[in-house]
Amino acid sequence: MADLLTSDAIRLQERAGSRDEAIRRCGEVLVSVGAVSEDYVDAMLAREQSVSTYIGEGVAIPHGTLNSKENVRRDALAVLRFPDGVDWDGNDVRVCVAIAAAGDGHIDILASLAEVLMDPDQAQRLRTATDPADVLELLETS
Repeated sequence: MADLLTSDAIRLQERAGSRDEAIRRCGEVLVSVGAVSEDYVDAMLAREQSVSTYIGEGVAIPHGTLNSKENVRRDALAVLRFPDGVDWDGNDVRVCVAIAAAGDGHIDILASLAEVLMDPDQAQRLRTATDPADVLELLETS
């Protein structure tokens, strides 16, 4: 997982006034770590228009469309925490796990994320994390 999620892709004090703004912030982080081209951000927004990426427990997993894989330079994840929450079509999202994947390298981290979300205590730890090391530890040990 170290090659998919690094501490520079974890932002724990984000603010967004809308779902789309939160998705843009996620995409900007993926661009800043060199994982995707800027076109991928538009694909993330397009994906959200077709199906919500909200998965429960205050977490969304924004990602691009199938056609956007050409905009992925390397598989990567970004974790953004929104302490004030973001209205995600009526759901209160506190954490976004953004995915850039040309292949299936992200499947293991999604499995770890699912384990975290099934445990209310671990889900709470993810939603309230203030140190990138805590997020890495939580997702690596699940």
